[in-house]
Amino acid sequence: MTQHVTRAAAEGWQRESIALGCDYNPEQWPESVWADDMALMREAGVSLVAINVFGWAQLEPRPGEFDFASLDRIMDLLHENGIRVNLGTGTASPPPWLTTRHPEILPMMVDGTIRWPGGRQAWCPSSPVFREAALTLLAAVADRYSEHPALALWHVSNELGCHNALCYCDVSAASFRRWLENRYATLERVNDAWGTVSWSQRYATWDEILPPRATISAGNPAQRLDFARFSSDELLDYYRAEAELLREKGSTPVTTNFMITAHIRTQDYWQWAADVDIVANDHYLDHRLEHPTSELAFAADLTRGVASGQPWMLMEQSTSAVSWQPHNIAKQPGEMTRNSLTHVARGADAVCFFQWRASVRGAEKFHSALLPHAGTDSKIWRETLELGRALSRLAEVAGSRVEASVALIFSWQSWWATESDSHPSSAVTYLGQVHAAYEALRSAGVTVDMVEPGARLDDYSLVVVPCLYLVSDADSAVLSGYVERGGTALVTFFSGLADETDRLRVDPTGCRPPGAFADLLGLWTEEAFPLKTTETLTLSDGRAASVWSETVRLTTASAITTFIDGPVAGSPAITRNSRGSGTAWYVATALDEASYFTLVSDVLADAGVPVSGLPRGVESTTRTNDTHRYTFVINHTMSDAALDAHGIELLTGERVHSTLSIPGGQVRVIKQERTSNDA
Repeated sequence: MTQHVTRAAAEGWQRESIALGCDYNPEQWPESVWADDMALMREAGVSLVAINVFGWAQLEPRPGEFDFASLDRIMDLLHENGIRVNLGTGTASPPPWLTTRHPEILPMMVDGTIRWPGGRQAWCPSSPVFREAALTLLAAVADRYSEHPALALWHVSNELGCHNALCYCDVSAASFRRWLENRYATLERVNDAWGTVSWSQRYATWDEILPPRATISAGNPAQRLDFARFSSDELLDYYRAEAELLREKGSTPVTTNFMITAHIRTQDYWQWAADVDIVANDHYLDHRLEHPTSELAFAADLTRGVASGQPWMLMEQSTSAVSWQPHNIAKQPGEMTRNSLTHVARGADAVCFFQWRASVRGAEKFHSALLPHAGTDSKIWRETLELGRALSRLAEVAGSRVEASVALIFSWQSWWATESDSHPSSAVTYLGQVHAAYEALRSAGVTVDMVEPGARLDDYSLVVVPCLYLVSDADSAVLSGYVERGGTALVTFFSGLADETDRLRVDPTGCRPPGAFADLLGLWTEEAFPLKTTETLTLSDGRAASVWSETVRLTTASAITTFIDGPVAGSPAITRNSRGSGTAWYVATALDEASYFTLVSDVLADAGVPVSGLPRGVESTTRTNDTHRYTFVINHTMSDAALDAHGIELLTGERVHSTLSIPGGQVRVIKQERTSNDA
């Protein structure tokens, strides 16, 4: 296989500045406005444009007939205007002629129904017919543009798996069986991993295995878990096919846009990261969540974690409202800049938008854009210009890395397993518990690195482990070793209950406590008592909780607080255990927001982690390079805030000697020279 672009080469595409970019769909507009678009892009400071993302039907209107005339003109026009191109491979959605000739490529849902053309991504990830047609188009695109001077980046497909990640057709079934053979080698190992002794599910031949299609009762959770793994790997294999072809054509970096966000969970991006030359993410503020801005910061930190701490790019976000939520809320004045600089503060070296010019047709015609329907005499356009100026003033921040002394262990596979059928409570959601832990840490004023299970932890003063239901022996040992060597861990309920096959960790002799973390935490969990939606609990120190309770018997741990009411009154609710040279805390319930904040504050103090001391709603994050520290202070409130600081404020040019004022709704970035104490 052709070697990847080196990390240094991939980073070299964008090191001089923080790029402002966008998707551009010139095919939706008459050529008479293209020149105006170029002039306005230059005015705004747009330096990177994604094109040809959904270009297949335009480039290949009939099988084997290619028409590159329009794309040639737009590539040349962008180059003439000094704008670099993030060139889509055009393969994100098949053209009508392909699905008409080959309806077998259409994806099948869990209930056996077919999803028809008319939307996007109407293709089965396992389909060899789709792959052959897509690679034929890609070969023609790559041959034509791989040496074009405007080309900065290859953009494979688009949001792979956004709609078609799980296909249950017969072609997918055959591919699933091949994946299982590669993973397990023998049917006996599959039967053991899936626990098929239950409900007479034992398989005698490979052909008997199907995807976990809709059943009349609860399905096999281990089968569903492996199908989720397979589906992520299948799309990754498709990405690799496109990427390999592109790398054969030259050294331009190759990537695709991840969807590290609250409403997409089908790809395990820890497994994808090594295959992209630049980690890129799409993120849209989700107003269905209680704390949309907190989730934005969370997604940015997780994207940086997937990028192994390296700078990454925000491939898409919105200037204001999106078009696909139940209530598409427009952004308030200044919110777009705050959101954008939150991504930059947390490691993004490019801030890009969907899209350049707001559409007037199609499913996304009410989606906001840099150039809105209202034109240039509008709030959005004025804020676009403001953001362009801000990014220009932050040019020297590019390439720096984010500082963090707290890690949070995040697992897509645990997410899949936690929310499977037949669990004690449907109210226990993986992302809900992870977001609660993250919001408490963010409110307490610390920056968090996201790490995968089994990652090296010794550089962190505190490691938080929320709802890690699924964990291997090796990954469990890493956490235990970290604590024994002097680290501090905070583990929440529903963690360590199952191994990587979703087999519950129970000693049939009853000699050892259940769960991977029992010894680390110094306790024995006997029985879970989930709560009804309306039930709340009070703890002995006044904290409040809901959703979950359990009977906890202490072995070596000490109780910090206990339940004073509910089904397990008198049982420990929060515990602390000394293990080796370190400390492990445990929370046996779902604390409310205020109680979680006070707990996290206590644990941070116990671990010796400094906090910003800023008011809640004002966040501070620092990026560093060899010579300077850049502290971003983002005020999400409407009240002014202040920070003790010395240095140069980059957005205003102000020299700060003691106190920095951060007006309500504003962002400030302090530049300081690094000293020997910062190393």
